[in-house]
Amino acid sequence: MNSGEVCGLHWATARPTRLSWEEGIIRKLEPGPRELPENVWLAPPLFDMQVNGFGGVDFQRDDLSAADLSRAVHALRLAGCGRFLLTLTTAEWPRLTARLARAAALRAESEDLQSAIAGWHIEGPFLSPMPGFHGAHNPALMLDPAPEKIRALRALTGNDPLLLTIAPERPGALDAIGLAVALGLKVSLGHTDASTETIHAAVQAGATGFTHLGNGCPRELDRHDNILWRVLDESGLIVSLIPDRIHLSASLFRLIHRVMPAESIVYVSDAMAAAGAAPGRYTLGALELEVGADQIVRQPGRTNFAGSALRPIEGIFRAAAMLDVPWRELWRRMSDLPTRFMGLSHELAVDRPATFCLLTQNAGRRDADLRFFARGRECLTS
Repeated sequence: MNSGEVCGLHWATARPTRLSWEEGIIRKLEPGPRELPENVWLAPPLFDMQVNGFGGVDFQRDDLSAADLSRAVHALRLAGCGRFLLTLTTAEWPRLTARLARAAALRAESEDLQSAIAGWHIEGPFLSPMPGFHGAHNPALMLDPAPEKIRALRALTGNDPLLLTIAPERPGALDAIGLAVALGLKVSLGHTDASTETIHAAVQAGATGFTHLGNGCPRELDRHDNILWRVLDESGLIVSLIPDRIHLSASLFRLIHRVMPAESIVYVSDAMAAAGAAPGRYTLGALELEVGADQIVRQPGRTNFAGSALRPIEGIFRAAAMLDVPWRELWRRMSDLPTRFMGLSHELAVDRPATFCLLTQNAGRRDADLRFFARGRECLTS
C-alpha cells in the first residue's frame, strides 16, 4: 500500500507540520511535533510555465515518444518541479500543430504524464521578426495570428490550460488576443517591440502576462524608451523572469523586484534539453545548440541565448542569492503564483495528491538538499 507520513516545517508558516497519505492521496495535514529539526522543510512542488525540453529530451522533436516525456518528467521531479507547461516554439505552422497534437495524444494515454504536464505554452510563431526581438526563433517562420490559427490551437488542446505568447504589434494581434481570451487561453506578451500604446491596448484586450522580461530583445536598447521601461510602466501584467543570473544580471533582477508589485513576478526556467543533463551539444527544434559547464545555451558562434539549462530548484536558490533573502520567501514565485495565473490549484491539502518537496536546509548556505515525492512515492536518481 502506498501510504506514509513525513514531518517538516511548513514552507510558508514555518510551523511544524505532519503530512500523512494513503494510496498516494493526502489524508491528514496537521500540526507536527514541536521538536522537529529547524532545517527540514515541507513545500508544494514547483510549477514551471516554460519548459522546452529537459533531461536530454527536446520537446520540439517530430518523433517525441511517451518514453521521452516520462524521462523528462522524472528529471524535472528530481529538480523539484511537479507540474509544467510543455512549451513549443516557432516552427512551420503544420509542423508546430502536428507536434502539439502528438504531445497531447501521448499525454492523454498516461495518468502520470497528465499529472505532470499541466497544459501547454505556445511561444511563436506570432512574434516579432525584428533583429534581437525574435531571439533564437526563426524570423522567416513568423506569422500573423489569424483567427483560424487561434481556434486551431484551442481545438488541439481541448479544455487544457493553454498559454500563448504573442507580439501585440503584429497585424490582427489585438483582435486575436480578444478571441484567445474568449476561448479560455491565457495570453502573454513577449518577443516584442510594441509601443506603450500597443502594450496598453493588448492589456485592455485581455493579455495578462509578459514572457521572460529582459530576454527576447536586443542586448543594447535605447535608454529613454525601450521594451523594459514600457512593460514596467504598465500595470496589470504578470511578468515571468528567468532566475539563472545569466539571462538577467543580478542588478536588473533586483531592480525589477523593487519596481513591480510582489504578486506580479513569477519565475520560469525556459529550460531546453540540456537542463538536467551534462554539458554538450543539443537540439531545440531545428537549432543545434552548445552548452558548456557554465550552463549558457548558445548557437555555436553566436552570442544570443537560446533557452536555458536551468533546473527549477536551482532557479529558486540563485534568485535567493541575488535578492539576499531565504529561498523559502521565493518558493511561491514558482509554485502557487504561476498556478494561480493559469487558473490552477497547487496547494498542499487533504484529498489532493501527495506530491510534495521535502528539503533539508544546508547549514550556513542558502540552498537545500531536495527529496521529491510524486503521489507518495519518492523519486530516486536511479
